[in-house]
Amino acid sequence: MSCCKGLQHIRNLNSLSASITKPHRLTYVRTYPTVLVNPDGSTVTIRYPEPRKIIKLPINIWALSEAERKAIIEQRKPKKKVKLEDDLEDSFDSKKYLKYLKKK
Repeated sequence: MSCCKGLQHIRNLNSLSASITKPHRLTYVRTYPTVLVNPDGSTVTIRYPEPRKIIKLPINIWALSEAERKAIIEQRKPKKKVKLEDDLEDSFDSKKYLKYLKKK
């Protein structure tokens, strides 16, 4: 026989209960499955209120080594466009090839 037979156990609900099981609500807010990419490259599927496929968290470049920091900064710079110069000097003579055209 238990001395606390008539007492009911009180269940503590807090913000962490939803991470273990499903959210216990009568009405559910519309959420979309989204992939969250951490700075170290690991991924987690989360529920997000806006329809997005992927969310990438930023990298703290000051926590990286000097070589890695320079490589990331170099990737973020805009790409330079290569300008092609046209050669205007042309030695093509179309009169040489008139003999190959057939007259009908």
